[in-house]
Amino acid sequence: MIKNIIFDFGGVLIDWNPMHLYERYFQGDKEKAQWFIDNICTMAWNVQMDAGKPFAEGIAELTSQHPEWADAIAAYRQRWHEMIGGPIPGMLEFVKRLKAAGYHVYGLSNWSWETLSTIIDDFPFIKELEGMVISGLEYVIKPNPEIYQLLLERYHLTADECLFVDDNIANVNAAEDVGIHGLQFADIRQLENDLQKMGILCQ
Repeated sequence: MIKNIIFDFGGVLIDWNPMHLYERYFQGDKEKAQWFIDNICTMAWNVQMDAGKPFAEGIAELTSQHPEWADAIAAYRQRWHEMIGGPIPGMLEFVKRLKAAGYHVYGLSNWSWETLSTIIDDFPFIKELEGMVISGLEYVIKPNPEIYQLLLERYHLTADECLFVDDNIANVNAAEDVGIHGLQFADIRQLENDLQKMGILCQ
């Protein structure tokens, strides 16, 4: 029986996307912005900061490899807030509905604490959570099983009583590997339908 719902942040509760910044940086050139994200400030590079590396260090290393992109790389941290599009529509209310229905809610996210800490007060859903584990504070990231076990142990949760919601299927699969039920997030309508099929109904 599911008692606890665990949410990823980026792409599930918060609209975080480097394209929000780099489309502006490259003056509307979406193709150039996408190329930059795919080839310079990649998601694989960003994961280092999610795992706790200071941005100053990561940016210095990347700039030494691509000095011709120094200004654009620097913007990744200097203008980081422009990557935030706001809350995912409807999710704050959805989290509140789950709590009202008697479920416990938690957060488990790959995110640099250096940046997340600067916006945490802007997202009321954080106050609704009964606990959270952030990779940048723990120096371990999804899909490493250690971070899921850390959440379970810290909040005294039983794996098969938990459901983890993430937009990244690799992270969902990793949760299932440690005994946590998993759902891949696409949008709130899909999530609500999937939860209802599981007998998790929000009033």
